[in-house]
Amino acid sequence: MKKEPSFLLALVPILALIISATSSIVVWEAGMFMPLIIGIIATAAIGFTLNHSWDDLQGFMKEGVTRALPAVFILLIIGTIVGAWILSGTIPTIIYYGLTFINPNVFLPTVALITGIVAVTLGSSFTAIATVGLAFMAIGTSMGFPAAHIVGATVSGAFFGDKLSPLSDTTNVAPAMVGVNLFDHVRHMLWDTIPAFIITILLFWFLGMNTPLSSVNSDQIQEVLTGLSESFVIHPLLLLLPLVTIILMAKRYPAVPSLVIVSALGGLIAIFVQGSGVSEVINAMTEGYKSQAENETIKELLSRGGLTSMLNTIGLIVVATALGGMLEGVQVFKVLLQQAIEKIQSTGSLILSTLLSTLVVSFASGSQFLALILPTRAFLDGYEKRGIDPKNLSRSVEAAGTVGINLVPWGVPAVFVSNLMSVSPYSFIPFIFFSYLVILINMIYGFTGWTIDKKQGLSKSYDLRKTG
Repeated sequence: MKKEPSFLLALVPILALIISATSSIVVWEAGMFMPLIIGIIATAAIGFTLNHSWDDLQGFMKEGVTRALPAVFILLIIGTIVGAWILSGTIPTIIYYGLTFINPNVFLPTVALITGIVAVTLGSSFTAIATVGLAFMAIGTSMGFPAAHIVGATVSGAFFGDKLSPLSDTTNVAPAMVGVNLFDHVRHMLWDTIPAFIITILLFWFLGMNTPLSSVNSDQIQEVLTGLSESFVIHPLLLLLPLVTIILMAKRYPAVPSLVIVSALGGLIAIFVQGSGVSEVINAMTEGYKSQAENETIKELLSRGGLTSMLNTIGLIVVATALGGMLEGVQVFKVLLQQAIEKIQSTGSLILSTLLSTLVVSFASGSQFLALILPTRAFLDGYEKRGIDPKNLSRSVEAAGTVGINLVPWGVPAVFVSNLMSVSPYSFIPFIFFSYLVILINMIYGFTGWTIDKKQGLSKSYDLRKTG
């Protein structure tokens, strides 16, 4: 008969993952594959002691990986888009006009704001990062901004937009799990998302104003502009491709076919505008664009993309979601979440427990969807018993799951961004201000009772502001 792990036993695979991940960062310098494998081995060992068969454990892993398949296909297509958009001159055109018109004094706030607007429209943080985010990376490094600051601003903006977009998959999953109307959920998230983003913009403005840019002068920027114009046909009409992408997403067409169309259009533009051959387009989509520019900055920034560039990211996603599936199947998450629920004594502690539990799932699995699904399942009854509207639950798991997962170095978003931008997650995670602020603001709301809505139909005598 299969048993449930004790609380101490449930902690073992989590501790194994954290210790091995820390060792990999500090000592081994070997990335996250081995720590995740060690986590799987530790979880499997616990599973055997609880009378699970290998077939059971293998089934748990398979179920976890199955959840990641839609993201895998999207990442593969995004790889082709990056290669095609560079070859087509679309990303070089964005970089060219960005270097021409963007004021360095407000560059970082501009990155966060524009990436946010694009992500709201597209409903996809990954697509926003891989297109305008990649262009901003080239623009910012040419101006002399540290790569970690640019990535922090890009990710902050992208997940601000992803969080509020009705087209986002995570924004649809969270309210669906608790039976809340999508637009009620989005409206309720304005209370934490807007203040957090305003503060984020101010922090990036302050950071940008205090970044010394004396090492980069107008001559260096002019060299980049000249190099781009010599390597590509630069024209404002090339900006229509991002506009087409926005229209496709706004029409709520399925993500995968829409992204395939966008990738194909990039290839056609490369052929008819840049004069590229079909084989050159196929190679850029497969292996990425390989810049032959004499300017080293251009060569370094534009030599990227391609389907194969996503394979390392996909490999980590597969291993991380396999671990997440096994942790769920062996009931490690269930036991840890129950322990958190049992300690709840007030509305404030309920919100805090929700946020912390969601972060635990995020760090243990690296998966946004597990971070959204498991806490909502575990905490929904507690919210209902306390008479708290479940949209407070969906808002909290979005804060710590959809956005907070960016703080996990081996999480899907951080791995994707790190591989795309060639920047270590440990360097840019401290600058994802939006992730920290959204979580902090939800904690404040929980303990003050402000914006914590009561469930409709509950007796008015129940005071949500009692924090024990």
